Amino acid sequence: MTAPHRLTLRNGLRVLLAPSPSASAVAVTVHYDVGFRSEPQGRSGFAHLFEHLMFQGSARYPKLDHWRYVQGLGGTVNGSTHQDYTDYHQLVPPAGLERVLSMEADRMGDLLVTEETLSNQRAVVKEEIRLNVLNRAYGGFPWIPLPALLYRSYPNAHNGYGAFDDLDSATVADAVRFYRTYYVPSNAVLTVAGAVDPDSASRLVDRYFGDLPRHPAPTLPDLSEPAPEGVLRGEHKDPHAPVPALALGYRLPDPAADTEAYVTRMVLCEILAGGTSAGLHTRLVRDRGLALRVSAGCGLFNSLDARAPDTLALVVTQHESADPAAVLAEVDAELERLAGPPDREITSLARRRMALRVLRRNADLLARARSLGTYELLHGRAALVDELPGLIEAVTDETLRDAAAALRTAPRAELHLIPGNIQPSEKADQ
Repeated sequence: MTAPHRLTLRNGLRVLLAPSPSASAVAVTVHYDVGFRSEPQGRSGFAHLFEHLMFQGSARYPKLDHWRYVQGLGGTVNGSTHQDYTDYHQLVPPAGLERVLSMEADRMGDLLVTEETLSNQRAVVKEEIRLNVLNRAYGGFPWIPLPALLYRSYPNAHNGYGAFDDLDSATVADAVRFYRTYYVPSNAVLTVAGAVDPDSASRLVDRYFGDLPRHPAPTLPDLSEPAPEGVLRGEHKDPHAPVPALALGYRLPDPAADTEAYVTRMVLCEILAGGTSAGLHTRLVRDRGLALRVSAGCGLFNSLDARAPDTLALVVTQHESADPAAVLAEVDAELERLAGPPDREITSLARRRMALRVLRRNADLLARARSLGTYELLHGRAALVDELPGLIEAVTDETLRDAAAALRTAPRAELHLIPGNIQPSEKADQ
């Protein structure tokens, strides 16, 4: 695909314009360089809370008007909060582009935050936590408890969904301060993709965003911390889970500094757990009967979805009677096997399957626009969207062997989920 057109407005807003001649719709995304790793202590969950507040009205557009307009056109609209960014995205017919840009600019420049909207959305977020984490089997597992074991610094380890005490203590002044710090043009990437002419789109972007005042971009949080030494062991009690589970967490290479090493681990995860023919499924589910399912992936949410440090997570849902030591032994044995002579048919199939999956994802206009903005914001490399299939295909058997060998001996977190009907053992030293 053609590389997106780039421009930067006087106020620092970075813009990507990605026309697609075959598209019949327009995707508009705004990525802000603030995620839950940006939250100060005592304000856990604030980035996600603010995602909700962004739909509660701005100077020109009343509460929920954004939703009503886009959905009235038959389009889709939403937002999401991640470790290092929050994005807002919509897909509309071409006729809706100008209004959508106007609405996005208005809430970037003049969001309204009141005691009523803060109170309402705080209650919504707390109910979301109850439904998705507290009252749900395996809720938030492993993305909430695993970082708390693998990392030590507050930005990397804390619960991004938020503690109720922190949410309850947030004030309108806190919200306004957060907004004025992070929701500024110099801290954002705007992407317009699909059925769009770059020249006319750039004029619209300048019309609605160009006069927003320039503010200094906030300082990024310090995410650096030394790698762990040895194995970190912990337990997580889940009263709703019917059977135990195991989550293993490994530190990933920095995707900006060593993209090849990161992508190699993406392919390795595919070989380990990408389907019922994968090595760990064969060992743990089919042959030994120790597990019900196995998954592995780079990133707590998605590959290339965060800055370093990030986590390779391997999750095994075990049979109730399975010995966790036996599960760990099988994982290590499979890594040992992959560190030896390669099965070229398996590695080739894994590369092709993963590359095809990326191509299919990017064939979806909104998914492509969101990936463009994410990769530009986090890695300064929007072109990675189209480069990624080739990078996956270029992973060699030798680098896969090296990655498996490195994982076999790397320090890791071993988090055991204990179901409600089993008493946890004495907490292991960490």
